[in-house]
Amino acid sequence: MNAEPNPAHDEFRHEALLYRGLADFVDRTVPFIRGGLEAGESVAVVTSAKHIDALRRELGSDAGVVAFADIAVIGANPARIIPFWQDFIATQDGRPLRGIGEPIWAGRSAAELVECQRHESLLNVAIDTETPIWLLCPYDATCLDPEIIDEARHSHPHVTAGPPATASREPQRKSEVFRGVRASGMPFATPLPDPPSEATVLRFGSGDLAVVRGIVAASAASAGLDAHRADDLVVAAHEIATNSVRHGGGAGVLKVWPEDGQLICDFNDAGHIDDPLADRRQPSSTAAGGRGLWLANQLCDLVQIRSHPSGTQIRLHVRG
Repeated sequence: MNAEPNPAHDEFRHEALLYRGLADFVDRTVPFIRGGLEAGESVAVVTSAKHIDALRRELGSDAGVVAFADIAVIGANPARIIPFWQDFIATQDGRPLRGIGEPIWAGRSAAELVECQRHESLLNVAIDTETPIWLLCPYDATCLDPEIIDEARHSHPHVTAGPPATASREPQRKSEVFRGVRASGMPFATPLPDPPSEATVLRFGSGDLAVVRGIVAASAASAGLDAHRADDLVVAAHEIATNSVRHGGGAGVLKVWPEDGQLICDFNDAGHIDDPLADRRQPSSTAAGGRGLWLANQLCDLVQIRSHPSGTQIRLHVRG
């Protein structure tokens, strides 16, 4: 397949691509990749191992100059995907770039799916509009619920159900229901499911951090987490509890329970998080704070944050 020439891009273009099955995915993404390579652009593809294998076969020798990454590794926790793209941008010295990122697939849990949708909105905030990267986000319309496809139209300025825009396919396809950059970074208000009535509950203050660690460690052992995963969760829980003491009014409430092969730790306090990217920015070595949320995302399989004027809720998930 020969690539059609693609229009030059000198700013951030965030586009959802609706496709139908593996063959259609390949047919629609290979011209996009080859168009970037022919323009001298660096190209990164973050999708499933199955899709990567199919693209490598179709691209042939061109695959050797594409940066591939398995989304199940890079983006198992969706909060790690934005840092990946930011690192990719930072290494390219301002040159035009192309990327394919597919964070949503049919096997995602309900909690992961919600956070993936949050990630897609936050991309509009995380990447400056003047950054010359064209980011294509594929959605398989054959196996994803219509509600997911509808949300993609709200989180992407551009949406196409056909091949990505090329010189012969203009004008660009703009989403009429895109929520806008400002709304993309607004506090996330979707309520989290209530903890079960049998959850372990602790009201903690500044003198109780050791108790928090002890409860989480004991719960991890009871839930069958291996030692390494248990240690990760204890460290993450300590960081979040410390944030509650320092920034959440000096106290918080911890609830812990096992669920579907995971252990979940839920923290509530009176603080408020204003920065929508607070958990996605790696703090500098000289920063006085800001490490807790970042570290939690590196250690946990999923971190969910809900912040309202009345307080903040942070939920940590770790699989056994």
